[in-house]
Amino acid sequence: MSSWDFLVAKTDLRQARIAPVDAPPLADGEARLAIERFALTANNVTYAVFGEEMRYWDFFPGPEGWGRIPVWGHARVEASTHPDLTVGQRFYGYYPMSTHLTVTPRKTRTGFADVAPHRANLPPVYNQYQAVGAASPAEGYQALLRPLFITGFLIEDFLDENDLFGARSVLLTSASSKTAISLAFQLKQRCQARVVGLTSARNAAFVEGLGCYDQVVTYDAVVDAPIEEPAVLVDFAGDAPLRRAVHERFGDALAYSCVVGGTHWEAGPSDGLLPGPRPVFFFAPDRIRKRAADWGPGGLDQRHDAAWAPFAADAPRWLRVIEGVGPDAMAQAYAAVVAGEAGPDEGHVLAPRA
Repeated sequence: MSSWDFLVAKTDLRQARIAPVDAPPLADGEARLAIERFALTANNVTYAVFGEEMRYWDFFPGPEGWGRIPVWGHARVEASTHPDLTVGQRFYGYYPMSTHLTVTPRKTRTGFADVAPHRANLPPVYNQYQAVGAASPAEGYQALLRPLFITGFLIEDFLDENDLFGARSVLLTSASSKTAISLAFQLKQRCQARVVGLTSARNAAFVEGLGCYDQVVTYDAVVDAPIEEPAVLVDFAGDAPLRRAVHERFGDALAYSCVVGGTHWEAGPSDGLLPGPRPVFFFAPDRIRKRAADWGPGGLDQRHDAAWAPFAADAPRWLRVIEGVGPDAMAQAYAAVVAGEAGPDEGHVLAPRA
């Protein structure tokens, strides 16, 4: 089986299968990329949870009822009829859990944008592919953390622009998640409020050891833990009962409530209105468009890269890369991630083929 897709049932994320595919001949101006390695984290489960609502399924269409979960990683050009892409070039970007991706490239300053018709009305940030050189050990950390870090970077910038809404504490649910860690790392550097990590009892020791949280509170202690008010909630868990518990605990002392992810995707919805502010969904592409306009050409990249460097340098201290090769390894890693069984100190980097 030379080419295949990893497919997930849209109505039951636990159902997954490998589907062989036949690569069609390239049309003029297309290129076929062989996917080398990609990261698989809870963030990718969030893409699936919001697949319909946020159109994540539309980037890489699958057969009826099945989706191809987007991931971040590296690929090389295997075949090309496009004058700007040559065989052997490598690119970092947004890929399906597959062996290959066919793209319609338009050259950009840093690589290319996929201008395939079905992606024309999707958020442009996901259509950008960055040219990279030869593979290096650091690529595993880049694939695992860079797409998550930019979300943390944008949230921190949003909170800073709004003076933290006057909060003395910023609460992060799913504090052991990599996106939450990236936000906590940046909040800690500014030292404008206490950074409070909300986490499960099993992950509490790991979160405390990170050094970027001023206070760690387990979920069962949220109701009566001594937390300075007013507070801002940044909800990465997507656990509606937990979000309600925080809202009921703080009420009007909750200055802002931000919903980002859905790592606790099976928690289910809550009923009725919540005390305090209405939760607002944070959509990173909207913030990227705003800051690209505010800061001008290259401004966003410059600020992001300056913030990324110290975070990336610190990552090997708390994160170990677990590599897997082939469809069986991919299925095992996916099952662990979707069940929430992957350890917070682990990061899966998968290669479709040896």
